[in-house]
Amino acid sequence: MKGRSRSASRAAPAALFYLPAQQARWTVKCDIFAGMSLNEDQEVLDAALTLIHSRQHVSPKRLGDPGPEREQIEKILSAAGAAPDHGRLTPWRLVIIPPERRHLLAEVFAQALVERDGEATEWQKQEAREKAYRGPFLIMVIARLDPALGPVHPQERLISAGCAIQNMLLTAHAMGFGAGLASGRATKKKHRQGPLPKVRLTSSTQTDCSRKAARDSM
Repeated sequence: MKGRSRSASRAAPAALFYLPAQQARWTVKCDIFAGMSLNEDQEVLDAALTLIHSRQHVSPKRLGDPGPEREQIEKILSAAGAAPDHGRLTPWRLVIIPPERRHLLAEVFAQALVERDGEATEWQKQEAREKAYRGPFLIMVIARLDPALGPVHPQERLISAGCAIQNMLLTAHAMGFGAGLASGRATKKKHRQGPLPKVRLTSSTQTDCSRKAARDSM
């Protein structure tokens, strides 16, 4: 990465929800490769395949500063809006959890643990809270499965949410960031249908590791 990255708290301190603006992209997708030569087409394909196959999961425990800046965050979130979306429902929401709000998420993690295990110790509850502070940039993905949203099957909506996540992960990877996807088990409660997935982003360079060493250890 070029230049010095700022912390996630400076990048998006007040952002809570992100709703992608999709309409502008519909008019340009069909023409984006118009006029390209066969060699240029192959270069684009090779670059895309390299990006897809070189991306790796980075454990949230290994995600450290610096996180993405505001402009980078906007590009990452915009990539989510390009996900397949039957009916154009945008059947998911992206919730940014800035550092100054992590303590609220930490308490949710602790409460969810108690609901799952009434005999959880104080040490276990504290361990659950600490998970909320991993990674300098954290997005929570919420799938919208309410029938009132439209007739599209809930499974299709979940697939759309998964594609949005993959788009974000690939975009972050292209920028040189490491990223991890957590299943969200820490937020699973008895009254919910399932956990909420979380995407964490950070620079591939760890605080105490070189960029190469961080990649080699994934």
